[in-house]
Amino acid sequence: MSRVYRFRVVNVFAQARLAGNPLAVIEDARGLSDTEMQQLALQFNLSETTFVLPSASANARVRIFTPTFEMPFAGHPTLGSAYVVRALGRGGDELKLEMTAGLIPVVAGSDPGARQRGAGGDDLNG
Repeated sequence: MSRVYRFRVVNVFAQARLAGNPLAVIEDARGLSDTEMQQLALQFNLSETTFVLPSASANARVRIFTPTFEMPFAGHPTLGSAYVVRALGRGGDELKLEMTAGLIPVVAGSDPGARQRGAGGDDLNG
């Protein structure tokens, strides 16, 4: 039986499309094993790939994988994942992500001095 997992590639810290730091985000990673997550991160071969899961204490749980190991926290995957969680309707301008490192608050804003862009042009400040 085949399984289908939706994903997005977002460009974090980008001032224009197809610029910035690309990140693959699996929108709903329920059903994927740790090994499968690691294999997918290797297949995407980006600096990080994130996997969004349900959380009882935050808008979403996020796991971050490089092609070779899992990370407890990193900035660009946090912002890119927050952008996707927000785009999926699972949070507003203020949300929390559950990561191995703990609960991380993220606030979307438009402060040009602290601009950190996700795909589609929304600004996210963490």
